[in-house]
Amino acid sequence: MPLEVSRSRFEDLVEDALAGLPPEVEAMLDNVAVMVTDGHPGDPLGRYEGVPRTARGDYGLMEMPDRITIYRVPLCAHARDEDDLVREVRITVVHELGHHLGIDDDRLHELGYG
Repeated sequence: MPLEVSRSRFEDLVEDALAGLPPEVEAMLDNVAVMVTDGHPGDPLGRYEGVPRTARGDYGLMEMPDRITIYRVPLCAHARDEDDLVREVRITVVHELGHHLGIDDDRLHELGYG
């Protein structure tokens, strides 16, 4: 049975994961928005859309921000309990931010964020 966590509580977990980033990682983030949506069973846990920092050329001031979406329903379905959900949210947030920084899936898995 999927874990039941309110949208508000889930958003708090995502905010906590972002607040827990080391300052040196936070300083590397540039023009990226993190959003929460419910999603559907079977959706990915998170999704990165944008141009990784390592692939950017001239990046103007009017560029749309990269977008990271964290999906509540799939993450709740994936978690065994709230402690596990906290851990999975953190892993997912860091994984998607890793893509923003230009880190590929293989390396993220090696680092434990996959």
